[in-house]
Amino acid sequence: MTALTLPTRKISPTAIGYAGAIVTVLIWANWILATRHTAETQMSTIDLGLIRYGVPALVLAPVWWRTGLLPKGVPLKLLALMVCGSGALFFQLTTFAIQFTPASAAGILLGGSMPLAAALIGVTLFRERLDVTRWLGLAGIVAGVVILLARSLYGVQISWEGFTLLPLAALLWASYTHAFRRSGLSALQSSAIIAVWSFLIHVGLAFVFGSSLASVPLPEIGLQIVSQGLLSGLAATLAYGLAVQALGGTQAAAFTAITPVLATIGGGFLLGEKIGAAGIAAALVTGIGVALSTGLLARKSAQH
Repeated sequence: MTALTLPTRKISPTAIGYAGAIVTVLIWANWILATRHTAETQMSTIDLGLIRYGVPALVLAPVWWRTGLLPKGVPLKLLALMVCGSGALFFQLTTFAIQFTPASAAGILLGGSMPLAAALIGVTLFRERLDVTRWLGLAGIVAGVVILLARSLYGVQISWEGFTLLPLAALLWASYTHAFRRSGLSALQSSAIIAVWSFLIHVGLAFVFGSSLASVPLPEIGLQIVSQGLLSGLAATLAYGLAVQALGGTQAAAFTAITPVLATIGGGFLLGEKIGAAGIAAALVTGIGVALSTGLLARKSAQH
């Protein structure tokens, strides 16, 4: 008798990339809400950074121990862009700005600006070509930010930190996206190296400016370990790395479409923030713009 073998279906890299991108933006939306929540606690951005990068640096210690702090074959410029773009500098800018910015606005200014910055870098530096659908999507992102600006001028006030630091942080993340794809590192290796370098930087910041972690209640620390360390610092970084490897830098960054909508909903229902018609419109327009900028609709129409 011969053994009966069942046919197996191999998961395509594209499907893995889509899954990684969706997981990333879901975690990011949670991270924005959790970081916004810390504005009401005694935790500083340095405290959050120690948790955010300390947890993955510990979990991924065997990985960065094997690769070394300066992996062979990776140019220092790319490594610096990766550590700054998704590590300590990115985190300090976003965390500081989010504490002064409503979650709904932060989701738009950060999540919406990421694909815009990634596309502009891809077009200007790497000669990437975008079709009409993607250009329309990028225009939608800009329109969403304009609605948010008008809302700030004539209604709900949004701080200058949000309008300046969050788009700057999005530019850093877009730089990391393109640098990582060209580094030759795996998602696991890049996550480990970014975590350990960023943790060391935050240890230095804590030594200079101090830390209040010792006096923070344990339940609050536990919440941030899960949200900042395990989810944002470890799971999201790995998932995004898989998305970049499978889909490319520009398209992976474009999957932040979910973030503005989820952050707006979460800010209203969980944090009690006033959203208003303009806030909902900005989130929807930005989300649609980001969805168009992925190029998914263009490919589907081309197949029919």
